[in-house]
Amino acid sequence: MKEKVLGIQVNTEKYDRLIKEIFSRIERKEKTLIVAINPEKIMNAKDNESLKKLLNDAEIQIPDGIGVIIASKIQKGNIHERVTGVEMMMRICEEASKQDKSIFLYGGKCGVADQAAKKLKELYPTIKVVGTQDGYENNMEKVISNINKAKPDILFVAMGSPKQENWINQYRNQLYPTIFQGVGGSFDVLAGTVKRAPVIFQQLGLEWLYRLLKEPKRFKRQLALPRFLVEVVRHSVRKQHKV
Repeated sequence: MKEKVLGIQVNTEKYDRLIKEIFSRIERKEKTLIVAINPEKIMNAKDNESLKKLLNDAEIQIPDGIGVIIASKIQKGNIHERVTGVEMMMRICEEASKQDKSIFLYGGKCGVADQAAKKLKELYPTIKVVGTQDGYENNMEKVISNINKAKPDILFVAMGSPKQENWINQYRNQLYPTIFQGVGGSFDVLAGTVKRAPVIFQQLGLEWLYRLLKEPKRFKRQLALPRFLVEVVRHSVRKQHKV
């Protein structure tokens, strides 16, 4: 099930349902892009048709920002729980280790994907990490060849958004994997080079606040959240008046 938030499709399912769907898609060989949706991306897509198309064309759009949950509540929708990009990646890896499905990590600085792979093997001893590739290789034929030789079921791409999703869309028909997820800085979190927000911040949906406290220069970016919520209220009011 999907719900539109300011013109952007967002899945309403929680982790367990999504994981089941993702692994069914592997069995059916249905190429699938998982993209994380947050208020900043939705606001950027408002005046950017190519970004809007990119987000809406993805097969699975997870509600990765607390603002999306609030927006759904305002418009009396059915998105009740955040599904974060990093947690989605971890749950996919856990299920992959149980179902004997293989993964490949592409992106990040030199050595980061290797460190992330090492951590995944510690967390899930039976996981099949069939390859890694840093994000500094400019020869795309070589990158594609390395991935295809490894024949992974799942490819995680860490380049930052929307660069990683654009890369996936550009090359996915040439690539062996079935499932593609852009994971931003998740390799850095796994490798330990970047600390994730403490659990209490995660549980309260306040990871944005933790990042803002750690990096005050993010303040301008965080202004997208109040602007987004104002836009959602306006949109909901207009919709009610039309009824």
